[in-house]
Formats: sequence, structure tokens, C-alpha cells
Amino acid sequence: MNLSWSEGRNGTGNLTATNLNTIVSIPREMNGPGIGTNPDEMLLGASATCYLITFAALLENAKIPVVALSMESQGFVDVTDGVFTYQKIVHKPNVKVLQLTEHEENRLSRLAQKAEQTCMISKALKGNVHIECHLQIEHTSDCQQST
Repeated sequence: MNLSWSEGRNGTGNLTATNLNTIVSIPREMNGPGIGTNPDEMLLGASATCYLITFAALLENAKIPVVALSMESQGFVDVTDGVFTYQKIVHKPNVKVLQLTEHEENRLSRLAQKAEQTCMISKALKGNVHIECHLQIEHTSDCQQST
């Protein structure tokens, strides 16, 4: 990963990696220019994508028939005496499934929690950022399956 930066605190940077090329700056909420993405969004994005990829793999290995998998994640930051601290991340995965037994639904809930505990980013944040998972299971009659 390479990062170049210009013009001090309120400047912008260009972040490049093998499959990523984006502009970064301090977010408007922190009195920055709000151009491109920012470290807070990238941390939330890393946590969310790691969680969802881990969850998808666990579902596939468990052979739970998933029609669709999506997620919303939120990051919560505390500001005390001008110091910004990332406090909490809440993942809200939504799993669309065909009819499942009660046993399969309980297993699905356990796998959602296991994904949070085994994701590499969640483990890296452990002890510094609290991570919660609120699973939503949606039943559908759609026959197309994916994971």
C-alpha cells in the first residue's frame, strides 16, 4: 500500500494498493475537507467486509441454503476533550433463506456470532473497539440461491 499526501492537515492523499486506488482526507465531521474516503470509513469497511466474507464462508461450509446475503454496518465515535475514539461497530447482516427448521435458524445465529469472533479484523480490534452483531433472518420463497 502506498500513500502520498499534500498540503498539511486539510490536504488530500492518494491511497493505492493492488486493487484499490482512492482519494483520502479528514472527514467534514472532524473539520476536514471531506474529499474521498477517510480512515474511519476504511476501518468500518475493513471490519464489515472481513465479517461478511467470514460469515459467507461459514454459511457455505455449514451447507445452509442462502438465497441472498447483505449487511449494513455502523461505526460509533466518541469525542471527549477534542479526542476522537472509535468506540463501537455494529454489524447488521441480513440473510434471506428458504424455510429453515428451528435448529437451522439457531445454527445460523451461532454462525453469525462465530463470524464476528473469528474475523481477522475483529480479532485485531478486540479490546479497543466493541463489535456487535444483530442478525436479521428473512424468509423468502425465491428459489435462486447464492452465498
